[in-house]
Amino acid sequence: MKKLLLLALVAGSLQMVQAQDVKKVQTAYLINKMEDAKTEVDKVMADAKQNTKPEALYWKAKVYAALYKDANLRTKYPTALTTADEAFKAYKAADPAFAQVKEKGAEGFFDMYATSYANGVKLFNDKKWDDAAGSFKYAVEYSDYIFQNKWSNATIAFDTTSILYLAYAYQNASKPDDAAKYYSRLADAQVGGDMYIDIYKFLASHYTTVKNEEQFKKYVTLGRKLYPAFAWDEFEIDYMDQNMTLAEKTALYDKEDAAGTLSEIKYLQFADIFVNAHHKDKSLDSAAEKFYNQKAVDAYKKAYAKNNQNAIAAFNVGVVYYNIYGEYDDAYAQNIRTMQGINADRPQEKDPKKKAAAEAALKAKLDPIRKANADIEKPLNENLNQSLEWLEKAYAILKDKSTRNNTEKSVINKTVDFLANLYAYKRDKVRGKDPKAFDAFEAKYKEFDALHGKY
Repeated sequence: MKKLLLLALVAGSLQMVQAQDVKKVQTAYLINKMEDAKTEVDKVMADAKQNTKPEALYWKAKVYAALYKDANLRTKYPTALTTADEAFKAYKAADPAFAQVKEKGAEGFFDMYATSYANGVKLFNDKKWDDAAGSFKYAVEYSDYIFQNKWSNATIAFDTTSILYLAYAYQNASKPDDAAKYYSRLADAQVGGDMYIDIYKFLASHYTTVKNEEQFKKYVTLGRKLYPAFAWDEFEIDYMDQNMTLAEKTALYDKEDAAGTLSEIKYLQFADIFVNAHHKDKSLDSAAEKFYNQKAVDAYKKAYAKNNQNAIAAFNVGVVYYNIYGEYDDAYAQNIRTMQGINADRPQEKDPKKKAAAEAALKAKLDPIRKANADIEKPLNENLNQSLEWLEKAYAILKDKSTRNNTEKSVINKTVDFLANLYAYKRDKVRGKDPKAFDAFEAKYKEFDALHGKY
């Protein structure tokens, strides 16, 4: 019994020594002698019997967080932050219920949060994006401890500002995946207000770039819910344009057009895709190019049908027809040049028999070209007249506007020039044949030619 009693006394004395060691740490901390507290806590942590206990880990984390908080001590002990962070993580693992925090307070967590946030702001303002992100990441982590465990009187679920700064810093550091991770925390919580719309726009653009359709749709849907007036259709078209084949885009257009779900903006954007199809896909033959020009005209007209004050839609219809007319006109003119060349090279025969044969041979060469031009005239004039109709619509919309943006100024200036060219063509075609029509077309030509550069 005496030996057992002796062992019990020894064990008790050891516990008292250990308690006294931690007490010294606490005393130094409470009287704000942080370097003394560091010395004492380092002694405690050097003891293998104590350094895994929740109380010891709690005090190590708390002391080193205080060193990190003090600017002078932070300079003197540059590893204070990482040491404190490691200690907090070890403490959490040893005391997942945070019994020590509940008993002794969460000051260390607040020190880590507030100091990291302040350092992050300074680094952010200095445009040291990576370093700022590092600081804000600690601020977010420790603010999460505080707010999720309700150690603050605030009722918020997380610190929106720290998360926003962290995402901004990653974005500015050209680390979009990391930025998206933190922007998505805010978006998932449906943080709203004018200053937060860029979060949803960033996420839509990011998931377009990385080709993640599920996430893209998720954040466009949230953005549309919170900011219904914003043109989210543009992001949907952009996603489609970057991540779908031309055939897939065409099929989607046909499907949504038939379902009646396309907006004015979507019609315009699909039209732009179709009209530029041959620029993006050089393998398209002339038949495919004509097909997509017609798809573009169809989409532009339907955008105009949604809003008959959409001068851009009307102008673009006119331009597509103008370009098609121009192709026919070029082909017609080339045929004329070909016939002129054939006529210039024909032999001068004086023998009546040879001359008749030569004339027949010449006619055999020229007749197919004449027929080709006769066949061209109908579609040429159809496209010319369609171009006139739609360019006149665009001009009528824009001419009386008191103010025009830069795009509208460009459009109306191009419109009057195109109209002048088209009426000059029609005038010249009836010259010497129909004086009344000539005068009418001449008057229209002069009207629009006089407006060159006026807008």
